[in-house]
Formats: sequence, C-alpha cells, structure tokens
Amino acid sequence: MKPTGTDPRILLLAAEVAKSPEQNVPVILLKLKEIISNTPLGSSELKKIKQDIYCYDLIQYCLLILSQDCSRIQGGWTTVSQLTQILSHCCVGLEPGEDAEEFYKEILPSATETFLILGRRLQTCFINAAKGEEKDELLHNFQILTDSLFWLVGGHVQLIQHVLQSDHFLHLLQTDNVQIGATLMTLLQNMLLINSGDLLKIEGKILHSILDEVVFKLLSTSSPVIRSTATKLLLLMVESHQEILVLLRLSASYKGLRSLLHKQETGTEFGQQLSKLVDLLSPKICKNVEEQKLHQAACLIQAYWKGYQTRKRLKKLPSAVIALQRSFRSKRTRIMLQLHRQKEEEALKLQLQLQRQRAMRLSRESRLSVLEIIHPGEVQKYNREMEEKAALIIQKHWRGFRERKKFCQQRPFLTEYKAAIILQRAALKFLAKCRKKKKLLSPWQGLQELTDARRVELKQQVDDYVRRHPVVQMSDEASRELHAEAQEQLRHYFMGRAVEEKAQRHREALMAQINTNIEQLMKAPSLNEAEEKEPELFLSRSRPVAAKAKQAHLATLKYMQAPWWKKLGEEPGDETDIPKDEFSVELGTLFIGGTKPP
Repeated sequence: MKPTGTDPRILLLAAEVAKSPEQNVPVILLKLKEIISNTPLGSSELKKIKQDIYCYDLIQYCLLILSQDCSRIQGGWTTVSQLTQILSHCCVGLEPGEDAEEFYKEILPSATETFLILGRRLQTCFINAAKGEEKDELLHNFQILTDSLFWLVGGHVQLIQHVLQSDHFLHLLQTDNVQIGATLMTLLQNMLLINSGDLLKIEGKILHSILDEVVFKLLSTSSPVIRSTATKLLLLMVESHQEILVLLRLSASYKGLRSLLHKQETGTEFGQQLSKLVDLLSPKICKNVEEQKLHQAACLIQAYWKGYQTRKRLKKLPSAVIALQRSFRSKRTRIMLQLHRQKEEEALKLQLQLQRQRAMRLSRESRLSVLEIIHPGEVQKYNREMEEKAALIIQKHWRGFRERKKFCQQRPFLTEYKAAIILQRAALKFLAKCRKKKKLLSPWQGLQELTDARRVELKQQVDDYVRRHPVVQMSDEASRELHAEAQEQLRHYFMGRAVEEKAQRHREALMAQINTNIEQLMKAPSLNEAEEKEPELFLSRSRPVAAKAKQAHLATLKYMQAPWWKKLGEEPGDETDIPKDEFSVELGTLFIGGTKPP
C-alpha cells in the first residue's frame, strides 16, 4: 500500500528507475544521497522520506545492485561505497509500519551480509592493486563501507550478533594488511562499546577464533597502530566479561600469554593499557575471580538491604529527599562543569602545541628553501643575521614581559597618581572659575598711567633698537638685479627638481623590480620540482648580468674542484681569475631572476 502525500522527488526517482535500463539504475539511485542530505536530521520530514523510499522498494533496489558484480556497475567501487552509505542512512531511523517483520528479519540481515561480502571483494581488490593511487582510492572506499556498516549496526543493535557470527567478518579480520586490519579492529571495538553482551552470545568456536586473531595481531605484527588497537580491544573484552579473562588465563591455547605481553615495549603510547592487561592476567587476579563474584553478590545484597532501609526512612522525611536530590544534582553539576573545563583546557593546550609545531615546521621549511637559493659563500652571513634577529626577538619579548610585570606592580601607584591629577584638575578649574567670577564682579579701574621714569626707559629701548638695526637704502637698479637673480635661481631650482623627481621615480621602479625578483626567487621551486617552462622566466637578456653570474658560478666550481692545499686562506666568495674563453656567454643562457621574458 503506497502512502499518501509522497514526496514528488521520490515519485520522480522511482519512475526514472522503473523506466531506465539496468546499467543506469545505480547512478540514478545516487540522487537519494542529495535528497537525504538536504533534509534536517531527526526531523519528521526525513522519517517520511525514508518511509517513501522503503514503500517504493528503492532499498530493495539498492540491495539488488550491491549483490551484483561490481565491475558491471558504472563508477565501480566509488558508486558501490556511496550506495552503501545511502542504504545505511535509509535503514537507520526507518519506521516500516506494517512490514516491520520483513524489514527486521530479512532486509536488515541481508544488508549486513551484503556489506560483509562487499568488504571481502574490496579487500581482495586492494591486495591485488599495484598502483599507489588505486590503493588509496580502494582504501577510502573500504573505510566508507565500514563506516556504513557501523552506522547500520549502531541504529539496529541486534545486528551486532549477526556480524560477529558471520564467516565473512572473520575472514576480513584475518587479513595481513595493516590499514585494513586497523580499520576492522576499530569497527569491532566500536561495536563492542555499543553492546558488549553480544560477544558471549556467539558460538564458542567463533569467539575463540576472534580472540586468536586479536592475540595474534598483538604479538606478531610490528605496526604500532595494530598493536595499540588490539591491546585496547582485548582490554575491553577482558574488562567487560570475566569469562573471557578466565579463558585467557586458564586455557591451554593461551598459555604463556602474560609472559609474552610482559616482554612487549611499555614505553609506547599504549603502554598503560598493556600494563593494565598484564595485571589483569596475573595469577592473583584469576584466583580472586570467584572471591570477587561472591564479594559483588554480598555487596549487591547489602546494597538492596540498605536501599530498603533508606527508602523506608525517606518515606517519613520527604523534605530530606528533596534536599538530598538538590545536593546530589548540584554536586553532579559541579563535577560535570569541572570535567568540561578540564577538557577545554586540554583541548586548548593541544591546539597551542599543534600551532607551535606547525609554526616551527613552516619556519624550518622556509629556512631550508632560503638556504637552497642563497650562494654557498653567504650561508654563514645569513645564519649570523638570522641568529641576530632571533636574539632581538627574544630580547624584545623579555623586555615586554619585564615591563608588563613592572606595570602590574606599579598599577596601584598609577591609579593613585591619576586620581591625584583628577583632583588637582578639578581644584584648579574651581579656582579659575572663582577668579573669573570675582574679576567680572569687580568695578572698572581704567588703565594705569605711565610715569616719567617709565617713559624715559621705553624711549631709550626704542633708540637702542634703531641704532642696532639701521635701515639699508637700496637703489632701483640694485633691486631689479636682485629680483632677476632670485628669478634665475628659482628657475634653476624648478628645472633641477623635475630631473630629481624623474631620477627618484626611476630608483623606485628599480627597487620594485629588485623586490619582485627577490620574491620570485624565494617562491621558485627546487630543481627537482621545476618544469620545462619555469626556467625561461628567470633568463636574463643583459650581457653584464649574465657574464657576472657565469663568473661567480665558475669561481664556485673552481673552488670546489681545487685540491685542499689550494684552499688554505681562501674563501669561496673571493674573486678568482677566469679565462676569457670561459667568460664568453650568450644572451638568454643564465638562470637570473627578475628578467622580463623576451
């Protein structure tokens, strides 16, 4: 029965699948990914779209295509991996309605089995692949396939037991490839984290095979990734189930396992988990398993009894219950807040450490690239300059830290000083207002009259000034000559200024060209990475520049090829005599940066 109000995109896609030939169906079904991704997660619209996809048998179409030969599918493994993503996303969160029994008992197990079969085929193709790019693409598709499988079993937990009991999963786990093995063991670890109880529900033979494979990878492989994942997986199994711990300690198949684990390296990243696993496999722990069970049973009985007594008392004290709940919630909130802050601090420290490492790596790469460009004789000079710059930066940061520390110590005194200034400013403003107001209210007194002594003093000052600065009389002809001379000097100044401005512009253009050449040389690739067209950008059309470059190159070669007794007291940068026949060069033959293409 078709649902009402079906999404028109699903109707159009179903009609296109029905009318298209078989080889075009996989590419058409890839459109479901765009429809699902454009719908908000957890919304009712997404649930309705999944129901429409299931009702129009598009999920069954995906299963049918995935069960075919992958070489016949257009797009190969890339299309297959995308179809597995679509299938897993459509099955998780789907409410099948009336066909629930068929969906849970037939379609979901069939999808899980199909994923495992595709994984084995993809594993075979990855092992047989010769090219590195093809291997990377196949590995990426394999990871997408395992992620789709984990998404499917994460949404339907009952499928974990089916996956663990499958022979295909066991064959996948028995691979010798490091990357595929790490991916599968991570998948197994994540499934056990979701529901570890299914591990004891499978057959004993399959459980022994999984344990054998995990222990084998832990002890035989040299890859730290595989060993770390195997250690964590085995520790998870042992901590989750006491039966597996007893099996590893008492079974004859795993005799000597603890001694072999004890010989492993403990200084690695997973050394702590390995030490914990060794401690769990110790004889004392295994002997105390039964005692621990009895102790847990006694604790459980005591807990139930104490709980009964506590509930009996709390029935009479409802206010105490409320206070207890409040204190518990507040304490839990404080603990969660503290844990959140610790996580943020750790994340911040990790981010700062990564930034420092990235900055150091970039600095070293840029320094190496500069050393490739610099002349061999100027390397020591460049190193000294870099050391001086580093010392200046360290001094600058130290002085800044010292001044900031002094400022923090002097902050109270500065605050008092600023407060005193504000008070003084306010007092001076107030006094100025008072004087102004008093002056405005006072009566007019007129100007003070000069006395005879003051008049004589002022007259004497005027006479002295006139005597020291006599007036020079100049004729009309002298004035005209002076004016003509000033005009001539002004004309020469303006003419010279135009020439100077032109020379300044020329100098600025040359400096810009030099900076461009330096930047081009700094960004130039190394000789191993250079292409055929890139050296043409650095050819010079100037004979003097080409001759000087060749002279420096020949001098360096002559110094490097000379015997040691000729190098005594000389430097590679010293000038040497070069024969004139070697000094002749042609245009466009030297690697000189910053030249224009011909």
